[in-house]
Amino acid sequence: MLISGGPLDMLRHADMVIVGAGFYGATIAERAANEAGLKVVIIERRSHIGGNCFSEIDPATGIEVHRYGPHIFHTSNMAVWSYINRFTTFTGYVHRPFTVHRGEAFALPINLGTICQFYRRHLTPDEARALIAGQTAELGGREPTNLEEKAISLVGRPLYEAFIRGYTRKQWQTDPRELPASIISRLPVRYTFDNRYFADTFEGMPVDGYTAIFDRMLRHENIYVVLDADWFDLKSSIPAAIPTIYTGPIDRYFDYSEGRLGWRTTEFDRTVVPTGDFQGTAMMNYADEDVAYTRIVEYQHFHPGRDRPKDRSVIVYEYPRSAGQGDEPFYPIGAPSDRSLFRKYKERADKEPNIHFGGRLATYRYLDMHQTIGSALKDWDRMKTTIVQRGRTPATHLQTETVGRFDTLSP
Repeated sequence: MLISGGPLDMLRHADMVIVGAGFYGATIAERAANEAGLKVVIIERRSHIGGNCFSEIDPATGIEVHRYGPHIFHTSNMAVWSYINRFTTFTGYVHRPFTVHRGEAFALPINLGTICQFYRRHLTPDEARALIAGQTAELGGREPTNLEEKAISLVGRPLYEAFIRGYTRKQWQTDPRELPASIISRLPVRYTFDNRYFADTFEGMPVDGYTAIFDRMLRHENIYVVLDADWFDLKSSIPAAIPTIYTGPIDRYFDYSEGRLGWRTTEFDRTVVPTGDFQGTAMMNYADEDVAYTRIVEYQHFHPGRDRPKDRSVIVYEYPRSAGQGDEPFYPIGAPSDRSLFRKYKERADKEPNIHFGGRLATYRYLDMHQTIGSALKDWDRMKTTIVQRGRTPATHLQTETVGRFDTLSP
């Protein structure tokens, strides 16, 4: 939707401004436009909608690729599942990754099959539990205080050193003893031969890809998206009375005045290989620290029912590292010093008038897609009454002309 008067005029007369077109921002925008009739302007720094969930077709193969790493949708939250199914249907894909350790492939997550293979003998569930319990005794019953201790409490030191320690050091660029125990809690451990990674009620891949979801969510005459635009360059032109949803890094919002939070980013090396099937599975992790990359993703396996080339495939090597200045921050590291610094920013954020901080980067939390959507839906329910009752008349401020959605405008 093209709004007369240009982007600055559009921003001055919006009912709500949203910084970022990922799942948090898109959910708030969709609800605000459809439920409250608000005129919403989304400012997106990148050249596309969808945030890190953006998917695209590889031109050499026709295979759908997730530009910022693989995303598998899963949830047990019925409200989130019902909401996302308004904009897509899902395949029956079930995620079953593998990991390579010393040249041998093991099923992930760690399950009874992994344990039997690692120890080279058949174990019953009770025998495996007893074996692991004997190895976790080194903690002396005390509560784990970091990722390493938490992992040892779950699987014992041998399995931790084989499958978790090296991978974690590569993934987070941080000693596991400096990472919070909560991170490893996301990795399930099973004493059955169930090798599904997720145990949620619902799981799958969007039939038409992730970008199609965002296109449908934002397909409303009251939602306008400005791409290739930095909100920090525009905010002085936006009236302070207009509610703003900020989804960017919280330390960037305050110009790093308290210091820089620790973030992890990833470099992606995409390659078209001359074979119809490179590794036989969508995701192969590499646990050993002497292998530079953490995993290889072969995207055709996320949609096995689609037509695909018989002589080519797309693979992506992933190289996580700490985010420096100018890098795209993906995930919070959350070391003790980071948590202390975040509390300072959180105290300041709570005092910011007419600014709501939401999403993974703004709340410095590791959130999956379904958690981000769930958080946005709850936050909208809390904020909608206040925003609608501010005295503004929704969706009537500007003349509009529909000329095609998601046009990029220069501010």
